[in-house]
Formats: sequence, structure tokens, C-alpha cells
Amino acid sequence: MPRATSRSTAPTSFRAAYDEALARWPAPVDAVDVPTPYGLTRVNSCGPADAPATPLVLLPGGGATSTVWGACVAAGVGQGRRVHAVDLVGEPGLSVSAPGRAVRRVGDLTAWLDALLDGLDGLGGGPVTLAGHSYGAWIAAHAAVHAAVHRPGRFDRLVLLDPTGVFAGLRPGYVLRALPMLVRPTPARIRAFLDWETGGVPLDPAWTRLQEEAAAFPTVRPVTGPRPDLARLGGLPVEVLFAGRARCHDPGRAAAAARRALPGARVDVLPGVSHHALPLTAAGEIARRLAAPVSRRSASGPS
Repeated sequence: MPRATSRSTAPTSFRAAYDEALARWPAPVDAVDVPTPYGLTRVNSCGPADAPATPLVLLPGGGATSTVWGACVAAGVGQGRRVHAVDLVGEPGLSVSAPGRAVRRVGDLTAWLDALLDGLDGLGGGPVTLAGHSYGAWIAAHAAVHAAVHRPGRFDRLVLLDPTGVFAGLRPGYVLRALPMLVRPTPARIRAFLDWETGGVPLDPAWTRLQEEAAAFPTVRPVTGPRPDLARLGGLPVEVLFAGRARCHDPGRAAAAARRALPGARVDVLPGVSHHALPLTAAGEIARRLAAPVSRRSASGPS
């Protein structure tokens, strides 16, 4: 659900819902706006700044914001490490797109993330763990491929949570169901779509309200592109977790494609969880995976 905005046009009601969702995080949050060539990027960070463990960078799905990771933080995803949750540039949130410098292609996304990581205090040029959900996982996968070629050692692990566009395309039925919301978003249409996709599972009301408020943002053409060339990842450890009740793609087939593309990766399907609810309802499982030691995988192709 890609959209673009600037801080000045963010509706007051959206900002109130954003602040409410962020206030539910169990840990104190440090908010910072990091300058990049594509505009200011809002990053909400928590956890000890001097933690010895590798920092964790979290990218949300399309139409979501960094606040979606609150449940994962509550489940202990940041225990012993610094966590940086990002508002994607050109998406709902508090990031501000630079005038005349829109993100239009994959290369723009990888350049934006490179600049963000370079400018984020505390990273010090060392490796980070990169995790993303849905569209954020697609960005993360492309960024990891780019780094493997141009910035070796930038990432120590890649975690893809029900990625879209990485191993499988979107189901036509999912696209048709989402189309009215994408063409003319309204709170009612967003709520109806989420109810359908999640099967009516109760969600955090603060997050649901924020999703509905995102209808006020103008829609823009989503950034699309090829699937990432995962053979170029070399031995980077990769974990992929699919939502067993996802409607956006067939999770079993997507998992099989992931195992073929990344024979040394850990690939699992989590039963009973829908695509959009994954960061909220599977937070404990996500936290356990990110807390596990990194294990190197065998290379799946040239780096």
C-alpha cells in the first residue's frame, strides 16, 4: 500500500494515532530524523545504545509504519541489542520525501537504505542484522544483495518475514480484493480488507486505527522491480518465515521456492498466522528467531 507524504501534510489525526501506537511500546523510544539524499527518514530506536550485540534494523511492510514492531519489542526482540525501526521513505509515517528526489526504482531504495545506515548514530560502520516484513522484506533482500556486492560485511543476517515479490508473485484474487483500497483508500475499505486478510483475528486497536488513518495520504505509484538475485548473497545467513494463512501468495509454494533459491537457509511456515498480522500475532516467534545465534549457511552461488 505505498503512499508518499511530507511531515507538513500529515493529518493531525494520523499523527495522534501514530503517537498512540508508539506509546504502547514497552521500552523508551528515541526518535531521530536521519538525512538522506531522498529526504529525512524517521527512525524509532530502543534498547541499550552500548549493547554489545549486533544492532537490528527493522523495515515494515507497505502501508505500515515503524510502530508495527511494538509487539516484537514487547516480546523481547531487542533484548541485549539496539533496535532501529524505520518509517519507509515514500510511505505513511513521519519520513519526509525530498522534493524532486522521489524513490522510483530498486536502485533508489538500496541507495536510500545505504545512506540511512551510514547516517544512523551508533552503527559505526559495523555489521547489522536486517529484517523486513512483506514489501519491507523485498527491500531488505535487494539491499542485502547490493551490500554483498558493494558493501561486504554490512549485514550479518537477513530475516525475511512473509516476503512478497521475492519468491512468489501476488495472487490475482488478493490483488483484486486490495484494488479498491489502493485506488481510493478510505478507513472503511482498509478495515474491511484487513478483516478479510486476517480472518477477523483481533488486532491491536491502536495499530488498526493508524492503518485506517493512513487513508488520508495521497497514493503514488509503488516501486516495483525484479526479484532479487539471491545467488549473489554468498554465505550470508538467511531466515525466511512465511505466514501459513497468508492470502497474498500460496505459503507452501513460496516456501518451496525459497528452499530452492536458498538451499542453506532456514525456511519455515508458521501455521495459523495471516500475512498482515504476522508482526503482531507472531511476535514471540520472531523474537525467538532473532535471539538465536547466527549460523553461517553454505553459499548458493557466486557472491
